[in-house]
Amino acid sequence: MKLEPKGDQQIVAETFGRFFDEHSSIAKVRAAMPLGFDRSMWKSLADMGALTMRVDVKRSGAGLGLLDAALVMEQAGRTLASGPLAEAIVAARLLADLGAEEGAEWVKRVAEGTAVVTLALRDVALAERQEIGGGSVADAVLYLKDEGVWLHRTSAADRVPVANHASTPMSEMSLAGRGVVLAQGAAARAAFLAGIEEWKLLTAAALSGLSREALKRAAAYACERIQFGQPIGAYQAISHPLADCIVDTDAAQLLVWRAICAIADGEVDAASRVSMAFWWAVRTASDSTTRALHTFGGYGLTVEYDIHLFHLRARAWPLMLGDPADVLAQVGHRLWAGETTPLPPAGEVSVDFDLGSAADELAVETREFFRSHLTPELKKKAHFSFSGHDPGLHKELAEAKLLYPAWPREWGGREADPYANFSALREWERAEWTAHAQSTTNMIGQILMRFGSAEVLNTILPAIAAGEKICSLGFSEPSSGSDVFAAKTSATRDGDQWLIEGQKMFTSGANVAHYVLLLTRTDKGAQKHRGLTMFLVPLDAPGVAIQPIQTFQDEPTNITFYSGVRLPDSYRLGAVDGGIEVMIAMLKLEQGGGGFFYPHERLLEAAVDWARATRRGDARAIDDAHIQRRLARVACHVAASEAVVLRSLWAAAEGRSGPFGPMAKMFSSEKFLLDANDVLELAAPESLTKTSGPVAFINQCSRHASATTIYGGTSEVHRSMIAEHALGLPRSRAAG
Repeated sequence: MKLEPKGDQQIVAETFGRFFDEHSSIAKVRAAMPLGFDRSMWKSLADMGALTMRVDVKRSGAGLGLLDAALVMEQAGRTLASGPLAEAIVAARLLADLGAEEGAEWVKRVAEGTAVVTLALRDVALAERQEIGGGSVADAVLYLKDEGVWLHRTSAADRVPVANHASTPMSEMSLAGRGVVLAQGAAARAAFLAGIEEWKLLTAAALSGLSREALKRAAAYACERIQFGQPIGAYQAISHPLADCIVDTDAAQLLVWRAICAIADGEVDAASRVSMAFWWAVRTASDSTTRALHTFGGYGLTVEYDIHLFHLRARAWPLMLGDPADVLAQVGHRLWAGETTPLPPAGEVSVDFDLGSAADELAVETREFFRSHLTPELKKKAHFSFSGHDPGLHKELAEAKLLYPAWPREWGGREADPYANFSALREWERAEWTAHAQSTTNMIGQILMRFGSAEVLNTILPAIAAGEKICSLGFSEPSSGSDVFAAKTSATRDGDQWLIEGQKMFTSGANVAHYVLLLTRTDKGAQKHRGLTMFLVPLDAPGVAIQPIQTFQDEPTNITFYSGVRLPDSYRLGAVDGGIEVMIAMLKLEQGGGGFFYPHERLLEAAVDWARATRRGDARAIDDAHIQRRLARVACHVAASEAVVLRSLWAAAEGRSGPFGPMAKMFSSEKFLLDANDVLELAAPESLTKTSGPVAFINQCSRHASATTIYGGTSEVHRSMIAEHALGLPRSRAAG
């Protein structure tokens, strides 16, 4: 997996970034209004080969791939480039591929910057008169009518600008039968339709760049504007919505890249991924620019402030295609109604979402293990929490070296890479077998390898590696919740021993675990993040008491009490008062995980199974247009969640710093919760009953999803981290 473009593609992006900074500054964008076209910039783009970048080298173009074009469009979007760039890039490629002698002449003029050619986005057989993006400055319009691709040379009457709020160069034209036919037949129609899909991807890329810049400007303003004695960015009411938007924007970029990869690899769902990327980018740009404008308050409403330009063009560019809800419906048609469409050539693609052959092999092996070992009795016992833990199967997984495959071989692992480990855990979810005990013990085991004493390494870790012992986490306390560093549970030194006193909340799995990783305060006079020490505490030690707590999502947890618990110093992990180092190591391990993409993916599968098996009126639910759109929205969220989670996995594997883990956890859990509630309503009233099958899983998800936004720190904590590290906003929590 590789989630950054290769070096020369990054150079292309940087080169055009500098170009647009100079030639599409906000001052120049404003100077190009109200027509919304900068002819000087356009000529310079032509001179750089941008307009013919997708034209084959044999036809005097640059022959660049879709990813290259998307990277350029991100920069164009970031700077609100004035002109129909996405349309022109696609039109030039179609002219070169379809136009023979007539097309070649127009490609030459486009390359010289002496002609602007744009696209009519709708079949003229269905919309004879339509609005044309770039039409008021175009010398020619390429359009589709039935199975003919036509080129219409515009007249002065065609180029009458349609006044619009976003100052884009649109016009309205009647096109039927005007111009010359460049190509006729099924192949010509397919080529043009593929061009529309290319336009959607390039526009989505531009919208992701636009969104990112709008949020950057809003964050800068939030750092400068002082209200009630501090920057407004320090208020969570400002920072948290911006944090949501920057993750959505990252997802928009990743979904464009993912769709391009799907086209290059010939994936069966490539066409649906194109529509997903477009719909998500449109929604993200709308939400992000609305939030950015709101951050500026009343100033954002004035034309003197530039943010309104982002707000208006975020709507103007994509809405030339029509209602984005139609594209969401298109996702459903392509996924579940058999709709197909031609796709553009992808060219060279350097990003890669494939987890690799080792990941595939380990996934197959894990899947086969569960297929052969999950007896009917075990399946009856299965539960999505620690309650589903079975010591016997746990030990068999260890013997097969499938319990902790990423561990070193000396500790019973197979040194699997992070991508293989991710794929294996996905099979746990698909087998409906809980990974709670595995995932928690896996992290603690790795902490023991790094910080454990010789005694721990020689006596405890081997039993964990053999699948004989499991662990739980003891971080949260009644008065601190996600603020784990506010721990009050104390550890006092008494010679070679420690005396532990205190209480922990939400110690999930303590009722079946053998050890708890316990965060304690060893220096009450130290600053909040100092004076903390970590211990591994046997849960059968004298003075440990466990009190069960039942939750509405049918996932039991525990309060654990520590009264006069004595531990040898050998059970200490890390330095005295050095618990922060151990916690940082834990957080890094958590950030390489799968978030909550796994159950979200299964929720979608269950919803589709329900819709296929359920009738609404005289038809299957899956064939109902409204239900298809609802499920399509879930599918878009699942795809976005997967992309953000994979980016976190890749960043952890590559040692990249950044808030990628908090982004993945917050985003995946919040979208899981949103969709779980939506699907519960969609499948009502069946989803309310205590039954079996897909509706039972849907109901379970609706209850379980609430907890996922709290596990490992609440979404609010992660939003603060994202706001600070991804947007540079002030710290929104009290310093300590």
